[in-house]
Amino acid sequence: MNKRKIYRYAVATCVILSMAACKSLNVPEKTENRSVPDIFTEVANDSLNSGRINWNEYFKDANLQNLIETAFKNNQELNITLQEIEISKNEIRARKGEYLPSVGIKAGVGVEKAARYTNIGAMEATTEIKPGKEMPEPLADFGVGLYADWEADIWGKLHNAKKAAVNRYLATIEGQNFMKTNLVAEIAESYYELLALDNELEIVQQNIKIQNNAFEIVKLLKQSARSNELAVKRFQAQVLKTTALQYEIQQKIVETENQINFLVGRFPQHVDRSTTEFVNMVPEAVYTGLPADLLANRPDIKQAEMELTASKLDIKSAKARFYPSLGISAGVGYRAFNPSFLFNPQSLLYSLAGDLAAPLVNRNAIKAAYYNANAKQIQAVYKYEQTILKAYIEVANQLSKIDNLQNTYDLKTQEVDALTQSVTISNDLFKSARADYMEVLLTQREALEAKFELVETKMQQLKTTVAVYRALGGGWNN
Repeated sequence: MNKRKIYRYAVATCVILSMAACKSLNVPEKTENRSVPDIFTEVANDSLNSGRINWNEYFKDANLQNLIETAFKNNQELNITLQEIEISKNEIRARKGEYLPSVGIKAGVGVEKAARYTNIGAMEATTEIKPGKEMPEPLADFGVGLYADWEADIWGKLHNAKKAAVNRYLATIEGQNFMKTNLVAEIAESYYELLALDNELEIVQQNIKIQNNAFEIVKLLKQSARSNELAVKRFQAQVLKTTALQYEIQQKIVETENQINFLVGRFPQHVDRSTTEFVNMVPEAVYTGLPADLLANRPDIKQAEMELTASKLDIKSAKARFYPSLGISAGVGYRAFNPSFLFNPQSLLYSLAGDLAAPLVNRNAIKAAYYNANAKQIQAVYKYEQTILKAYIEVANQLSKIDNLQNTYDLKTQEVDALTQSVTISNDLFKSARADYMEVLLTQREALEAKFELVETKMQQLKTTVAVYRALGGGWNN
């Protein structure tokens, strides 16, 4: 049997054993469930979808628009994500370079003196050389040439790794879009909270005036012996308590302004905002579209989908490591012991070699990488399904909240009207000694609390429109 047949049989045996071993390790992939319910609620869904509206059209307040625009430029977290996208882009470049030939240039110079009592030294000493043709001692070595290496991607290992890197790059872009969605929502929610605090501060200041008027009245009643010192002190305590509340709200205003400034990426400063009466602001109308729209609109769902695709490609790449790999290397250049002979045609040298290698024994590292790739693919499936479920529930919860908050706001409005009238009535009755001072104080306190609750409800209404917009996947497109 000649050498060619031996090599041929060796290669065939290597391929058969590798493929058989790989087949025995085949692990089934988990398939993701992409189905979603047909509707969000029992109410018929509109074909319009607010999630597809640009943020600068959905939020019509010019001050809010300016804040969001500035945040897209200055927000540090968003800029950090941009660099992560660049890192992923470079990963694609690196993976692409792995399955392309690697070519380089090499130049070198050296010197060598063989010892006398070595095989080379002994051969030089016993070789008869004509005078003037002796081998130089020490022997110099000059060389220059090109070299190339290439692994033939027969099984798609390197190509699949590159495709996985592409999908992870696309996933980082969707991650940036999801961050934009959250950033827009956080700024809008903080902005509405700031408007609510302004309104609460105004309510407190109005109540301080009302309570001061009642305090003056009770002092006059005491002077005319129609009241007592206890009533005076209770009214005074109520005024002091409400005045202290004013400073608590002012501190919350400062903190909320600075929260917005942080999101916008600037140092503390005044935040320009609307002067429209807060309780008269009308929440934006919301259209949910169909639940299936979430798969295309929500950046986090698309990000999870890209990660899932990448994990499937990782399995293919890991599986290909069990198969034989074909490597080709080549080189061409000049080499001589004297620079004057370096570019002589007789100094030309070249090489071309190919090798076929396949793992047969002790493949634990390759098996572990394959099993890990499969486990990560299963993780990616669960994460993808979890993201879809979370998105659907978020929309459903916010839709329910819109209806319930509207009913709450209508009732709170009636409560505030009734208590506002009761404050005037209680003051009049107290002046005519037909009501106790505790009734006046209790009525004032209840009226103040009801007004705060009304403002809180209005703020929750506005925040809910923001939450629905975010849940539908809006905010990243502009």
